Amino acid sequence: MKATIYHNPRCSKSREALALLREAGAEVEIVEYLKFPPTVETLHRLYARAGLSPREGLRRAEPEAKALAEADEFAILEAMAINPILIERPLVETARGVVLARPPERVRDIL
Repeated sequence: MKATIYHNPRCSKSREALALLREAGAEVEIVEYLKFPPTVETLHRLYARAGLSPREGLRRAEPEAKALAEADEFAILEAMAINPILIERPLVETARGVVLARPPERVRDIL
């Protein structure tokens, strides 16, 4: 099985999700999204597949997120593409779907 993880190596939850994918034998593509931010289109597709709104994928703990309190979904996606620290992590995609792997064990839902 192939999986893509939008990964921050400094995040313990992201590292745990990656470990679970590897333990399951998945062929994992790692996208360090802080270095290589996903496009607005990619984020839109991922959240749609996950059944999440961009607002639900927003990392609200970041100070920059407060400025998006009244923003529409497209503005949130644009902000995430410009400043990827705003993306809650890790996002994991397989042929079976997409999950926001918080907690990391959620990756098992799409394996």
